[in-house]
Amino acid sequence: MSAVVDTVPLFPLGTVLLPGASLPLHIFEPRYRQLTIDLVTGALPGKQFGVVAIREGWSPDDGREGLHDVGCTASLREVRRLPDGRFDLQTTGDRRFRLLDVDDSAAPYLVANVEWLPDDEGDTETDLAPLAMAARAAHRRYCTTAWRQQGGDGDLPAELEDEAAVDVADPELAHVLAGDCLLPLSDRQELLEQTCPMERLQLVRRSMTREAVLLGELRAVWAPTAKFAVEHSPN
Repeated sequence: MSAVVDTVPLFPLGTVLLPGASLPLHIFEPRYRQLTIDLVTGALPGKQFGVVAIREGWSPDDGREGLHDVGCTASLREVRRLPDGRFDLQTTGDRRFRLLDVDDSAAPYLVANVEWLPDDEGDTETDLAPLAMAARAAHRRYCTTAWRQQGGDGDLPAELEDEAAVDVADPELAHVLAGDCLLPLSDRQELLEQTCPMERLQLVRRSMTREAVLLGELRAVWAPTAKFAVEHSPN
């Protein structure tokens, strides 16, 4: 079967958006203000745009070579226009895609032809359940360690264990677990590119186990070096 190819507006960032994860954005550059206007007015249908991570040492203006091959669409959930024309957005990761080519002349912002990246077929609930439980346990250790390092007492409060509502057989569980954790960009990118749900669970378990040890022993977590990788990411 041939891959389904679509065209999406592109927003390069110094972070990796995962399916199901929330991404707040503060929009001030003119080209991304125009992107926001086009999404809100329906000039771009679907209220979605593609987020793709910038390679370390590159900038958003370095073209296709400075971008990772796989990204994720962001669905626009909330828009707040500020008096000076800037925007605050709330978005959620949706579908993974692979970049085919990038056009910098069709619009003020980048536009890309992409092919969608579905999961491999074949994994069953029986296959996923043990790995899912192990991944959730690693996530809980990571979050509990972070909680204690920030001055929290005892175990992680139940209200902070958001993954509890996610079915262990959900193929997106690994993305949900990684969504709120400070994992290195390379780990998040590898997780995004992985199309086998079983491999994804193993990846997220290993990453969170490693980061929990670093956090507990060194009182350190990975810190983004890219200047764009911040909450309410500027563009």
